[in-house]
Amino acid sequence: MAYLEGLFSLKGKTALVTGAGRGIGQVVALGLAKAGAKIVIFSRTGADVTVEMIKSAGGEAWSLIADVTGEEEVDKGLTKLLELCGSLDVVFNNAGVCVHKDTFGAAIAQWREVIDINLTGEYIVARASGKIMHERGIRGSIINMASMSGTIVNVPQWQASYNASKAGVIHMTRSLAVEWAQYGIRVNSISPGYINTPMSVDTPQWLRDAWMPLIPQGRMGEPEELIPAILYLASAASGYTTGTDVIIDGGYAAR
Repeated sequence: MAYLEGLFSLKGKTALVTGAGRGIGQVVALGLAKAGAKIVIFSRTGADVTVEMIKSAGGEAWSLIADVTGEEEVDKGLTKLLELCGSLDVVFNNAGVCVHKDTFGAAIAQWREVIDINLTGEYIVARASGKIMHERGIRGSIINMASMSGTIVNVPQWQASYNASKAGVIHMTRSLAVEWAQYGIRVNSISPGYINTPMSVDTPQWLRDAWMPLIPQGRMGEPEELIPAILYLASAASGYTTGTDVIIDGGYAAR
C-alpha cells in the first residue's frame, strides 16, 4: 500500500491548473492539492474561492490573473509561478468554453472565440510550460482537457466549433507527446463526457433528458470521478504513458 501511495503522490510537486474558479477545474485543483501538490491557478477573473478551499484543507495555493489566449500573460504568470514555487511539474490545461449553435446560426466570431480559447489557449500554455520543463530538465506531465466531443458528434445540440476544437486538442496532444518524449516530458489528454458542473445546471432539462438514453450508464458523471485518471497521468504511476487520450464518459463513445 505504501508503494502505491508513493506512486500516486505529488508531494513536493507544483501543479498549474487553468480555469479553476469553479466546476471541473476547482474540483481537480483540490484533488491535486490533497495528493500533495502546490497549486497555482491561472484564470481571467481570479480563483480566490478555490485557493481558500485548498488552504482550508491544509494545502498551498495561489491564484494569478492570466488569460490563456495571451502569450505575454501566460509567460508573466509562469515567471511568477516559478518565483513562488521554484518548479513546474504538472499542468492541467483546463480552461475552455462552448457555444451551442447550429452552423448556419453561429457567427464566425463565435467559432474563433472557441478555437482561440480551447485549442490555441491550450497550445500556448502547453508550449510555454513545456519550454520551462525542457530548459530545467524537469520530467513533467502536461494534461490537456479534451472531450468525448473530439471523438463523437453530440446530439441533439449542435456545436461544431467545440467539437473541432477538442478533436484538435487530442491530436495536438499526440503531436507534442511524440515531439517531447526525448525530453522526458509526458503529454496526455482526458475526454470527459457529460459531467455535472455549474455550467450543466443551466442546461435545459429537455436537453439533459435527450442525453440520458445515449449514455450506457444512464447518468451524468461527477467532477470528482475525473480525479483518479488525472492523478494517474500527473504522477509517477503513468511514467510510460504519453500521447494517450483517456475517455471518461459512462460509455457514450463506445456505443
